[in-house]
Amino acid sequence: MQSLFQILMLVLNVVWFIIIAHVIMSWLINFQVLNLRQPLVAQIWDGLNRLLEPIYGRVRQFLPQMGGLDLAPLVVLLAVAALRIILVNNYMLFM
Repeated sequence: MQSLFQILMLVLNVVWFIIIAHVIMSWLINFQVLNLRQPLVAQIWDGLNRLLEPIYGRVRQFLPQMGGLDLAPLVVLLAVAALRIILVNNYMLFM
């Protein structure tokens, strides 16, 4: 049971850091610190988008249009944090 808990926490931590990297990279691209014409930057950006767009797309269906502001990463980060709290609390109950 402990190994399953640790694997789930690891997956949630990886998802958390991937989303944070995507958000920071989007800021850097929008403020023209990073250039998408650079092959490495373009590959990383494309990879992050391919990983996260299926999740963001489902979340965006439920969010209202906010103009240029995308709240989907924030909602997904809150969901990941909530899942971590639920897992930790339920794991402590079964110990």
